[in-house]
Amino acid sequence: MSGEFLGTFENSIHKSRIMIPASFKKKFAPEADKTVIVTIGPEGTVAVFPMDTWMKMREQLELSTEPDDKELLDNLIEFSMPEQELEGPGRVRISDELLKMADIRDLAKIKGEGHFITLWNPLRLEEIRQQKVAQHKEKYPSSSYQIKRKI
Repeated sequence: MSGEFLGTFENSIHKSRIMIPASFKKKFAPEADKTVIVTIGPEGTVAVFPMDTWMKMREQLELSTEPDDKELLDNLIEFSMPEQELEGPGRVRISDELLKMADIRDLAKIKGEGHFITLWNPLRLEEIRQQKVAQHKEKYPSSSYQIKRKI
């Protein structure tokens, strides 16, 4: 399965297309065949799923008995673009509708989310990260980072 996508990058939007970072493209499984599904993402973002991950996610949500999972699947399908292959060196087209929903204009932050990728309005992501940093400073001292030894 594709992933693990970690880290953030910033790229410009040009003609409704964005370049997927090379380090992320390397993480695509052969089964994904450099094909993605682009749809509505969490927290006001755009989500980019490699095809193999999309199929696993869809299957998981279809088999779930949770009502929220059915609604999530409906929304993912409702706002998804047709499947598309990465163009040239890794460009992917993003619909104007999705860009508008995520308030993305000329620049986007590309964030690895484990098995999928999100596109963020850079200012929005910065706000969220600042909040998380403040919480992290308060909650996790150096001792939290230590590997625990069994005695």
